[in-house]
Amino acid sequence: MNAEQQYIDLFSQTEAMICQHSAEVMNAPRATAFADFERLGFPTRKQEKYKYTDVSKFFEPDYGLNLNRLDIPVNPYEVFKCDVPNMSTSLYFVVNDAFYNKALPASHLPEGVIFGSLKEMAEKQPELVKRYYGKLADTSKDGVTAFNTAFAQDGVLLYVPKNVIVERPIQLVNILRGDVNFLVNRRVLIVLEDGAQARMLVCDHAMDAVNFLATQVIEVFVGENAVFDLYELEETHTSTVRISNMYVRQEANSNVLLNGMTLHNGTSRNTTEVLLAGEGAEINLCGMAIADKNQHVDNNTSIDHAVPNCTSNELFKYVLDDQSVGAFAGLVLVRPDAQHTNSQQTNRNLCATREARMYTQPQLEIYADDVKCSHGATVGQLDENALFYMRQRGIPEREARLLLMFAFVNEVIDTIRLDALKDRLHLLVEKRFRGELNKCQGCAICK
Repeated sequence: MNAEQQYIDLFSQTEAMICQHSAEVMNAPRATAFADFERLGFPTRKQEKYKYTDVSKFFEPDYGLNLNRLDIPVNPYEVFKCDVPNMSTSLYFVVNDAFYNKALPASHLPEGVIFGSLKEMAEKQPELVKRYYGKLADTSKDGVTAFNTAFAQDGVLLYVPKNVIVERPIQLVNILRGDVNFLVNRRVLIVLEDGAQARMLVCDHAMDAVNFLATQVIEVFVGENAVFDLYELEETHTSTVRISNMYVRQEANSNVLLNGMTLHNGTSRNTTEVLLAGEGAEINLCGMAIADKNQHVDNNTSIDHAVPNCTSNELFKYVLDDQSVGAFAGLVLVRPDAQHTNSQQTNRNLCATREARMYTQPQLEIYADDVKCSHGATVGQLDENALFYMRQRGIPEREARLLLMFAFVNEVIDTIRLDALKDRLHLLVEKRFRGELNKCQGCAICK
């Protein structure tokens, strides 16, 4: 039986159960998404967009799914102390693919701001969720997005009304928990109305040493003059596969910072698609990956300059050791009417061993003549002259290598617009390079 058929059979047998434990708004596009999945199947290397990662093979094993929404025996607020020092956050959890609402923290959110279970909010405010859910994530174009939309039953909603500023950063911790090999389908819907501002930190952790497969679809709507920061930090383990598709739409004069950092993983495939739909919009799209052993990190991005006078800055850096594999493919599209576009794309990569592999594919498609666009990519090793210089001054070779690698990725960390989080990342990256377990301090799960 191929990977697709087992899930086609599963959906046919359990569709009523899936819908029963979800909300009508999430159920509405489910049949169409399933039909698209039947037609598209899981992506393979034969598709240009997925040529560096054979996604289909990860769905072949037999995984458990919690379609009946049984309670998972864990209270993350008691055992998972994941606060970033000196950064007071509003802390929430998703356990596998269900929002944990049994012991919510005292609310620090301004009036009108919603953060909670997508399923519950879709039941309480169906018109709000219906206006946005599934509108960016086109199931007809991507098999993973179609699969996720067909099977997702819950998720997270962040809604910030017009001109409301959320001062305190929101922290969402995704916990993978299972006694058997497990598949989860996470969904995130983020809406900032005109003039709104918010910052969000999402951390991925795996609690048990089983094989996890996580699909994730994130839709982000950012209104006129709105400002939004989204930081994603992946710290799981080598038996975890994460396939994440993020879709972003920005209106006029909006400002968005997306920064995805992979510190520890098994296989990660991240797709980010940004549409600059209003004049004066600015996107800062950044990423960093540190990989060793047989870890695999693949980032595929596209930025669509659909209107004039928009700015995009893209920076991705990888440090690869042992037999790890990295991939980056970034497309910047400047449409015919998008005059006065300013776009810069940079991908820099270090391979610490001859066995490490990096594939990079920067792309520019420009159909306007009055633009300022550039892109560049490099793959290399540590500067031997710099190593020699440092060793001549008494720095041991291992320490010198660590210092050079840390300096290399520091540029990505410095894009973070939260000082406490920036300091925390400096510490985590240093620990990662030193080979120490990259677990949160004070976390009972990680001890």
